[in-house]
Amino acid sequence: MSDYAKSKAFYGRLFAFLGFKVLDEYADAIGWTNGETRFWIGPADEAGRKRGYRIGDIGFHHYAFELRSRKDVDALQAFLEKEGATIVDPCGEYYDDYYAVFFLDPDGLKLEGMKWGERNAREARARTVRKRASTKKAPAKRP
Repeated sequence: MSDYAKSKAFYGRLFAFLGFKVLDEYADAIGWTNGETRFWIGPADEAGRKRGYRIGDIGFHHYAFELRSRKDVDALQAFLEKEGATIVDPCGEYYDDYYAVFFLDPDGLKLEGMKWGERNAREARARTVRKRASTKKAPAKRP
């Protein structure tokens, strides 16, 4: 990270919002976990600080955090706006049943909060309920 203190503060607030806790911290790195995944950052060396990050460099395209619901994606965008983070693409449907917000960290690394499959899962549950209701037999009438 080009400004380690700034990045550490940004990720600390972001990860607290997302329910991560500090896993461990050293002089040259800090990591967070949510019990399923770990995310680590560290300061860039002198050459890295001079050059900075550029989209198109070797490295990950972006990192996505899968959230529990579309409402959580909306809440993340509201949090990011309050924090003054750069939102690249606001909350929206980017693919069929794929709802996301894309944003940048202090060095311009692209991050995403997303939820996929929520609408399809809700529709599948509704079909199951309708199917069960239609297969229940009415009680026999007495003569």
